[in-house]
Amino acid sequence: MSRPAGREPRRLTRWWRRRSLRARLTVIAATAIAVSVFAAFQVGIELLNWELQDTAENQLRADSRVLATNAERAGLAQVQLPPYPGSGQLVRVILPDGSTRTPAGQPALPPVSEHAGRVAQGASADLMESNDSDGYFIYTLRAGDGAVQVARVADDSPVTRFGLGMLLVGLLCVVGGALVGWAVARTGLAPIDRLTAAAVRVARTRDLDADIPDEGGGEIRRLIQSINDMLAALRDSRRAQRLLAEDAAHELKTPLTSLRLNVELLSRLDRRGTLDGALPAESRTRLLNDLGAQVAELSTLAAELTDLARGDVGDESTELLDLADVVVAAATRARSRVPDIEVALDETSVWVSGRPAALQRAVLNLIDNAGKWSPADQPVQVRLRAEGASAVLEVDDAGPGIDAADVPRVFDRFYRADSARALPGSGLGLSIVQRVVDAHGGRATVARSARGGALLRVALPAAAPPAPTARLTAGAGHGAPTPAPALNTEGRRPSGP
Repeated sequence: MSRPAGREPRRLTRWWRRRSLRARLTVIAATAIAVSVFAAFQVGIELLNWELQDTAENQLRADSRVLATNAERAGLAQVQLPPYPGSGQLVRVILPDGSTRTPAGQPALPPVSEHAGRVAQGASADLMESNDSDGYFIYTLRAGDGAVQVARVADDSPVTRFGLGMLLVGLLCVVGGALVGWAVARTGLAPIDRLTAAAVRVARTRDLDADIPDEGGGEIRRLIQSINDMLAALRDSRRAQRLLAEDAAHELKTPLTSLRLNVELLSRLDRRGTLDGALPAESRTRLLNDLGAQVAELSTLAAELTDLARGDVGDESTELLDLADVVVAAATRARSRVPDIEVALDETSVWVSGRPAALQRAVLNLIDNAGKWSPADQPVQVRLRAEGASAVLEVDDAGPGIDAADVPRVFDRFYRADSARALPGSGLGLSIVQRVVDAHGGRATVARSARGGALLRVALPAAAPPAPTARLTAGAGHGAPTPAPALNTEGRRPSGP
């Protein structure tokens, strides 16, 4: 059963991919040098053959001219041909009748070829031939009424010696190239090895504090810098998680302690059977209200911690939306959660590209924060308008404002000013606002309101509104209701612009 044709190449590819980078570089260097040596060997052989042949032909022409000159002086039949010395070139005289004369003791040459006979008959002046079967180079030159021939046996020994020398040099070059490639790979990959060792050490010890030394250049330096940046990001993330856990434990301690004490008090009185006598109806109602408020505070804190611990708002898809609809929905939720809060809306239609639920949560937190500070007879003012290429949302209250020392830390998680310790809240609301605004490419700032309170300002990149037909088609196709006009909590349109 034959193997599939593509199996062997795939197996070779898998084998190659399993090799280390150092081994690959060594093999590549040795292969490149071997190919170069082979190409140089081929070119050298051809050049040497050409040079030897050219030298032999020139020598044959020179010797033939000498012999032809002597033959013309003495005659082809009488020219003296010295006995063959046992080596060297061979000579032959072709007489006008086609017969030949050779020196005594000289080995027999191949028969006179047809082309050489034509030279002897005067058809051409000379002829250079090579006899591959006998290995002769034969040069025929017209002389008198005939011709003279000088021949030489092709000598391949220089080519053979050259080939053996090139083979030896090639092997040495391949071995040297492999060693050089291995040394270069080892030197070049030394930073990679140290980087790998550092990564293994980090993975084993969980120690993110030791940066990898910045060494090397080019791609290696950029890789090391990227790894150090990643370690720094991991350190910041771990530090943020630790701070979140510590702050969460601190913030949960107070309501849990209060809740435990109240529950223990109720349980102790209930066991003694003195619950009705020890706690009047008014005190019992107040205690139960406190328990409900503490449970609600814990629920809110747990929800905000969960939301903040996610670290991003990327789970929700981005869509083109009218920020005015988001503001109206957030104000409605704020009014349902805290019936005593009064919100005065002054909004215009401004389109943004964002995540509706995250933006509504941010606006709701802004309104809730302002509602805690605003006096009962002063509404929280919410204004939305387009300002250049931005959608600007402003929420202000008529409270005491924010101290200058607290402004830089307003958006820090769990931060609460000294004046806010007695108020409900976890200190996470504005931190969530900051995270949502940052995720949408906007900016959140705080200033003093014209009414003396705090003015929280959010600027988001505005987007071009959809075409009227597209918006109508989208609403009809999805069954989306037409957005209700923005109302204040008293059911009136705002009187402002």
